[in-house]
Amino acid sequence: MSENVTNLTDATFDEVVNGASEPVVVDFWAEWCGPCKMIAPILDEIADEQGDAVKVTKINVDENPSIAQRFGVMSIPTLLVFRDGEVDKRIVGAKGKAQLLEEIGI
Repeated sequence: MSENVTNLTDATFDEVVNGASEPVVVDFWAEWCGPCKMIAPILDEIADEQGDAVKVTKINVDENPSIAQRFGVMSIPTLLVFRDGEVDKRIVGAKGKAQLLEEIGI
């Protein structure tokens, strides 16, 4: 995992997401999820290349179920894009880099 990707927990989620000045991408994932593993390197690349424009984060739904429940995450991978602490976009399923960048809006 890239050093530019932040791991979130139930305890750190609100502070990181609400305290960010840039858009925050939250990757809801699990260790057993194949498509999650497929997009992980893409998100690492985005974090490394677009670090000033967007904050890339990950939250393990098995270890932090309350955040997934709070935002109605029913399938993974789900990416939520937060702007000013509010959900701006919901991206469900594995996508390629170009499509992710376009959907995230950076």
